Amino acid sequence: MTDATHDGKGTLPGGLDPERFDELQRMLLIYKFGIDEVVTKVEVLREEMRELHADNPIEHLGSRLKSPRSIVAKARRKGIPLTRAALNEQMFDIAGVRITCAFGSDIYRVRDMLLAQPDLTLVDERDYITHPKSNGYKSLHLILRVPVFLSDRVESVVVEVQLRTIAMDFWASLEHKIYYKYDKEVPQHITDALKLAAEVASTLDVTMERIRDEVAQTPDDAPG
Repeated sequence: MTDATHDGKGTLPGGLDPERFDELQRMLLIYKFGIDEVVTKVEVLREEMRELHADNPIEHLGSRLKSPRSIVAKARRKGIPLTRAALNEQMFDIAGVRITCAFGSDIYRVRDMLLAQPDLTLVDERDYITHPKSNGYKSLHLILRVPVFLSDRVESVVVEVQLRTIAMDFWASLEHKIYYKYDKEVPQHITDALKLAAEVASTLDVTMERIRDEVAQTPDDAPG
């Protein structure tokens, strides 16, 4: 297992010894199962809304698992011990699920459906839609504790769920690529342009939802 998971340079992430690295890999497998649990719940909700209610608030669903190298780097930067217990209690972005919705109101509908699930526990909620970040970033983050049912026990892991509109997701994807390219030292004129683009995206979301609501209230036999 260890040889197959080296970083390609013949060394383990952060200089970890093989035993500690294998322990980290086993922990990540449980986090993957946590992602699978959340994704399955969202897929069921999406299918139910589409088939039984002729409605589909969930446009796209994605997930990601933090790499061992990223975990080690962040743990050392934040002073978090590289133990399963410490990582589970202090690092909330190891496992992530991203839900993209067409409209802003759909985000809160999906949020409410998820939090109604009796086996999901809300640890924290960060509403960057109502209170955007200074760079214009908008998204709703839910930190959920998820039970993972193994053959001999039940483990609990934290999964971060991010909910965005299509416009918010497009903006965030571009912003991430730009910050990666400039190694976080982005020229001021580009950050200004990104902030303006975030405002345009927000206006687009509001306008499209207003159009959607007006069309929904128009009788089917109304003159064209």
